[in-house]
Amino acid sequence: MATSASTETNLHDPPRPAATAAGKPMRLADFILTNRDAILAEWQEFAKSCSPASGSMSIMALSDHAGEMLTVIAEDLKTPQGDFEQSEKSKGRAAALDPNEPTAAEKHGTGRAVSGFTIDQMVAEYRALRASVVRLWTRDRVDATADDLDDLTRFNEAIDQSLAESITRFTEDLDKSKEMFLAILGHDLRSPIGAVLTSAKFMLETEELEEPHLTLTSRIVSATTRMNHMVGALLDFTRSRLGGGIPIVPVGMNMGKLVHDVVTEVLAAHPERKIQVHARGALNGEWDCERMTQVLTNLVVNAIEHGSQGTAVAVDVLGSDDEVTIAVHNRGVAISEDQLDGIFSAMKRRPTTAKSAGSSTSLGLGLYIADQIVRAHKGRIQVESSEEKGTTFTVHLPRRSATGIGRS
Repeated sequence: MATSASTETNLHDPPRPAATAAGKPMRLADFILTNRDAILAEWQEFAKSCSPASGSMSIMALSDHAGEMLTVIAEDLKTPQGDFEQSEKSKGRAAALDPNEPTAAEKHGTGRAVSGFTIDQMVAEYRALRASVVRLWTRDRVDATADDLDDLTRFNEAIDQSLAESITRFTEDLDKSKEMFLAILGHDLRSPIGAVLTSAKFMLETEELEEPHLTLTSRIVSATTRMNHMVGALLDFTRSRLGGGIPIVPVGMNMGKLVHDVVTEVLAAHPERKIQVHARGALNGEWDCERMTQVLTNLVVNAIEHGSQGTAVAVDVLGSDDEVTIAVHNRGVAISEDQLDGIFSAMKRRPTTAKSAGSSTSLGLGLYIADQIVRAHKGRIQVESSEEKGTTFTVHLPRRSATGIGRS
């Protein structure tokens, strides 16, 4: 009976992984290489549970890079390591074997991003892989030696390094996918928006519309114009992120005249507000007129939207020997410290005042694009804000800018 029971148990239990070689306990590196199939089998079972992403993936796809990662980890465990290498690995900065080739962990991160895994699921995969190796290796070990503890420490460091590589590549690929989607969306929206805008303008130019059709068509022109600006902002954003920078074409121009033109245009849309312009010094230089119009329009409109009603917006233009500065100032609620931190980051919007809430069509890209344009001119934007002095955005522009694509 005892023999029968033992036989029945062996039929149902999976074979125990080999933990010894020539009667001696295996070092962890040898254990990983010898028992790769058993380790991957446990890991595959966990990866298959990461629904819904795993539902469309085959068993081979689930362990596509895990075997290669185990080999790399085992080889790392066999390689002598100094204090510096240990410190760098613990920070996820271990040197790559071939800088021109992606590591197994980087390929794994790319594969998981494409397959629809979340970053939490990918991190959980690494936890499962770590747990499987440690559990199987220590299951038959009675006493841990100094070598065993060293192996475990280095194994954890290697797993952390692989995880860091996978997360970095996963995040990069996901960000690129999002930006590419925005680029395609913005490009495809331009044609239908342009058709609506052109048709509505033509209807107004006939001067044959009567109320309420005249008012409704005017609203269509206004709304589609704003939509067109938003699509332009999306395209500028993706161009700056995917194309290496926003292209500029500097030509000789006068910044004082540009500022007056921008202010006149903004006042036409906000006749109830007051904007004071002070220009002095030599204001000639080489800049991209269209792009700088975009920058100044954004800054002046921001000052109106976030400034206190009944107060004037001040625009000061000053030419010095090497540069021209444009300072746009408004009174109102100061920008908080947490908003100042990263205010030129993409998709970050300033809270609007009660009177301007709901009136802004911003995607949170205006200041980001303005900063990128100024950087393309080899300049910079600074911001200062306090309850006592108000808020001032100051643009510093060298008189000459490099032609072509500006890089941040």
